[in-house]
Amino acid sequence: MHLRPVSAERSSSHTVRLAGGLLKFGTTLLVALCIAASPLSALAQALKTASTPLPEFSRLDLYGGYAYFHPFNSEIGPFVYQPINPGAVASATAYFNRYLGIQAEGSFFPDGPNDCYFTAQAGPILRYQKGRLIPFAHVLGGGARAGGPAFQPCTWGWGVTAGAGLDLVLPYFNNHVALRLIQADFNYSHVDYGPLDAAQVTGGVGEITAYRLSAGVVVRLGQQKPPPPVQLGCTAQPTNVYPGDPITVTGTATSLEPKKKLSYTWTASGGAITGNNEIANINTAGLAPGDYTVTGHISEGNRPGESATCTTGFRIHNPAPPTITCSANPSTVMPGDPSTITADANSLEGLTLSYSYSSTAGQVSGTTPTATLVTSGAPSGTVTVTCNVVDDLGKHASADTTVTIVTPPPPPVPKVRPLCSVSFERDMKRPVRVDNEGKACLDDIALTLNRDTTSKLVIVGRHSDDETADAAAQRDLNVEQYLVDEKGIDPARISMRTSGQPGRILDSTLVPDGAAFIPGDTSTFDSDSVKRVGQPYAKPKTTTNH
Repeated sequence: MHLRPVSAERSSSHTVRLAGGLLKFGTTLLVALCIAASPLSALAQALKTASTPLPEFSRLDLYGGYAYFHPFNSEIGPFVYQPINPGAVASATAYFNRYLGIQAEGSFFPDGPNDCYFTAQAGPILRYQKGRLIPFAHVLGGGARAGGPAFQPCTWGWGVTAGAGLDLVLPYFNNHVALRLIQADFNYSHVDYGPLDAAQVTGGVGEITAYRLSAGVVVRLGQQKPPPPVQLGCTAQPTNVYPGDPITVTGTATSLEPKKKLSYTWTASGGAITGNNEIANINTAGLAPGDYTVTGHISEGNRPGESATCTTGFRIHNPAPPTITCSANPSTVMPGDPSTITADANSLEGLTLSYSYSSTAGQVSGTTPTATLVTSGAPSGTVTVTCNVVDDLGKHASADTTVTIVTPPPPPVPKVRPLCSVSFERDMKRPVRVDNEGKACLDDIALTLNRDTTSKLVIVGRHSDDETADAAAQRDLNVEQYLVDEKGIDPARISMRTSGQPGRILDSTLVPDGAAFIPGDTSTFDSDSVKRVGQPYAKPKTTTNH
C-alpha cells in the first residue's frame, strides 16, 4: 500500500470537490474525443470503400478492454487515493432499438496501490451509428468495492459512472467486430470503512472521484433491421387500345404487414377509373389518341415505409390504314420468264392483313406477301403490277411496280476472218512447194479447223507476173494436199480459188457456219486441168543410223 499525506488546506467540502471533479473529467473527455475524432473520421471514410457492406445496428454488444483508473481530490484524512494501472473493463449491452439500450458493466483493478477497486453497475446507454463510427454515452449505477488509501480493507459501497466513447466497426468477420477506440468515464464511489481512528489510518468514509480511460474490442451480435418498405408495382392490360376499349389495371404489393388494413387509391390522366382494391378498371370511351398515365397508391399506415406508389400507362390509337410497298425481282424479263412480286405491308395497329394482286398484262397470282407474274403470251413492253392489302377494319392500301418484257436480240451474224498466209518467196527453185515455214502456218490453220468443226476454209493462191496462172492453182493444190494428207482435214471443208493480184503467196480465210465468203476478184479453177510439177511440200528429214 502506497501512502501519500494530504495537506490540511485541501480538505474542502464534498460538493466543491465533486463539482471540480466533474469539470476536470469533462475537459479530459472533450480533449480525448477531439484527438481521436479527426484521424478516426478519415479512417472510417477509407473503410467505406471496403468490400464488406456497411454494418447494421447490433442487438447485443460484448466489450472487454484495458483500463486506467485515476482518482483526484479523493482522500481520507491525510492519505490520498492513488491511480491504478493496469486494469480491465467488461460490459454487456442489449439494445431495444437502433439507439437506446441497457448496459451491465464491471471494472477490475485488483492490484492498485489502494489494494483494490471494483465496480458492478448497470444503466441506460445511448448510441448514434454513422457508417462504421459509433459514438455512445451511458450512465451507470450500482456497487463499488474499494480499499482505502491507508489501512482500510476492500469494502463494498455504492457508486455511479457516467461517460462516453467511440467504436469503429471493422470491415471483417461480417461486421461482427469493432474496436472501442476510447471509453472515458467519470466515477464517483462512496465507501464507509467504519469509525475513523485517532491516527486516521483506519476507518472513515471514502468519497472517491476519478476518471477512467479504457480501450478494447467489441463483439457485435444480432442485427436490428427495419422492416422493408412497402413496394407496389402496377400493370395495365392491354396497353395499346382504341377509344372505347376497356383496360384493367392490377397492383401487386410486397413487404406488407399481414395484420394491417390496406388502402388503395387509383388515378388516371384520362378516362373513367373505378376500383378501390388491387384491381381497377378504366373506361376509355371518348379519349383522344395519345399516351395516358395511371397512378396507384397503397397505404397500411402513416409511418415511413408503410406506403408506396406505382405508375403505368396505356396508349389510345387512332386506327391508321396499312402501308405497303411493291417490288419486282427481276424487273426485266424475257418473254415467258416469271418475275417474283413482293409486297412489304405493315399495320401500325398490329391488325391482320390480306393480300391481292393485279397486272396490266400477263397473269399474277398470290394471297401472301409474295406473288408470281407469268409473262407467257404477254407482249413486249412495260407491265404494271398492283399490290393490294386490306386490314381487319377494312382499311386498304396499294402500291405499284413495273416489269419490263424485252424482245430478245437477234443472234449475232457470223463473220469470216482471215488466217495466216503462206509465202513462196523463199525457195525460187521450187516456187510452188510449201516449205517448213509455210507448214507452220498450215499447222495453225489445221488446229483452228479442228476446234471449230462447222467452219470451212477458203484458200486463194496468187502468182507473180513472171509466172503462169497454173502457179497459183498449184500452190492451192499443194496446200490442200498438206492439210488433207498430213493434218486429216476433210477436203470437203476446203475451197480453192485463185486471185488476179500478183504475188508468190497464198491467203487463207476461215468461214464459220452461216457466214458467206465474198469472192471479190477471185475465181475457182478445174483442178484436173492443172499440171503439177515438183514436190508439193517439204518432207520431214529422216535420220540415218550408221
